[in-house]
Amino acid sequence: MAIELDHFIVPSRNKVASARQLAELLGVPWAETGLGPFSPVYVNAGLTLDFVETTDPFEVYHCCFRVTEQDFDAILARIEAAGIDYRSDVRGPMNGRINTDYGGRMVYWNEPEGHQWEMLTVSYARAPG
Repeated sequence: MAIELDHFIVPSRNKVASARQLAELLGVPWAETGLGPFSPVYVNAGLTLDFVETTDPFEVYHCCFRVTEQDFDAILARIEAAGIDYRSDVRGPMNGRINTDYGGRMVYWNEPEGHQWEMLTVSYARAPG
């Protein structure tokens, strides 16, 4: 059975600003309005992150994007050009460093709503075998 994640709803205080920032950093399309109350970021042909505006308290989400080496360089350049702090570990100080512990490269950053984004070139999150 092949199961694919189709969309993920991300709560936000300002859905348009959050969607725009993520889409611009990743270099993917987005829309100010989409189906229903969402501002979608079209991550790839099969996955949309749908930002929804709320005044309710919400948890901070963590999403990881696996990218090619070339895309990693391009996205990291956009993160740096935007003046966004990033770090090499899921927790810890914003050290502006790249983690290479798992055979690839990865960085973490937080968006203004607090959600944590991770970008890596080699996944370490696979079931054994």
